[in-house]
Amino acid sequence: MVNEFKEFAMRGNVIDLAVGVIIGAAFAPIVSTLVDNIIMPPIGYLMAGIDFSNLAIAIPTPTDPVLIKYGIFLNALVKFLITAFAIFLLIKLINMIQKPKPAAPPGPTPTEIYLKEIRDLLEKRAG
Repeated sequence: MVNEFKEFAMRGNVIDLAVGVIIGAAFAPIVSTLVDNIIMPPIGYLMAGIDFSNLAIAIPTPTDPVLIKYGIFLNALVKFLITAFAIFLLIKLINMIQKPKPAAPPGPTPTEIYLKEIRDLLEKRAG
């Protein structure tokens, strides 16, 4: 499944991209709520009550410190991974549904037909 996900992420298929953009936009509020309210609070709890959205590095300046808010980036990264995985599963489902039916086995070649006719004639003569 990991290899299929890599192939999906690296593939340049326009239809997959269009579906991904549409589904991603539709999933954005759902994933945002899921990450902000369900996934990140337990992770923060396990990490001694840290709220990821408040994580930041303060760079001191003569006036107010400048904040590098990497916690918001971590939330966005988790949201992206969940959205990408959901889209991957959707595309995988669509590809399974759209699998082409196996082709009918080819008929006998002319050589095989002639050999069968020769065999049948030889059997008539012998029998």
